[in-house]
Amino acid sequence: MTVVARRAPPSRDLGGTLYVFAAGLVVVVVVGGILFSVLLSAFATSWFGGWFPDGYTDRWFRAAITDFDIPQILLSTAFITLAVAAVAVVIGVPAAYVLARRRFRGKAVVQILLLLPLLLPPITYGIPLATMLYEFRLAGSAAGVIIANLVPALPLVVLLLTPFFEQIDPNLERAARVLGASPRRVFTRVLVPLAAPGVLAAALTVVVRTLALFELTFLTSGPDSTTLVVALYYAAFAPGIRPSQQIDAMAVVYMATSLVLLLAALRFVNPTNMVVRVRR
Repeated sequence: MTVVARRAPPSRDLGGTLYVFAAGLVVVVVVGGILFSVLLSAFATSWFGGWFPDGYTDRWFRAAITDFDIPQILLSTAFITLAVAAVAVVIGVPAAYVLARRRFRGKAVVQILLLLPLLLPPITYGIPLATMLYEFRLAGSAAGVIIANLVPALPLVVLLLTPFFEQIDPNLERAARVLGASPRRVFTRVLVPLAAPGVLAAALTVVVRTLALFELTFLTSGPDSTTLVVALYYAAFAPGIRPSQQIDAMAVVYMATSLVLLLAALRFVNPTNMVVRVRR
């Protein structure tokens, strides 16, 4: 007797495909429409009640640069994000190697603890962390902002790099040791070059996340350690009357910076690479 597998009716498959397509189209139209309207408003001389602005100008960008000292904010943002990425990579690379190569009691617990800062809302641990940094007089400085952002950045680097080290053949390490290489030379001359794409991807991902992380930076930053996302918040909610086009210009600067970094990160990293293997 021949058993024929039952297939779903074509109409049901077509209906599901159309539903997914329609939902995706709605998201693209809504999000794209919002972003496009912000972009138009940033260059608009005025925009009242029409489909398009009455004219176009770049004076809102020039006003934002003058009023909010955009060059200084961009320098501060670059310093903080790069410092967070550098420290997270220096600490995270050895930690990821240990998780990938070693078996020890409590390894699953360590992996779960690493996930917590990424799963919990930053505000839940941001307020106690900011309080502690104020006690040590670190809050309000670039050092305080860097320490606060390392809390989610370091676990992110470890979880991103662990699969990269797991994919490296352990026989390469054994061969290097047989040839007389010390453990440090094996790590720096064999493992790190092979994991270089993952290290770069992790660093870029941390830069993008730090650039977008508002809560921790807002709670710990000061006048000289403000990043772009916090400056955008102050532009929107600071006391006084400010043209909406100027705020939209700040938003465009932030979106453009984030988009460039995000595209650079996606060039080197596949989001599905961040896999936590509790059991092997």
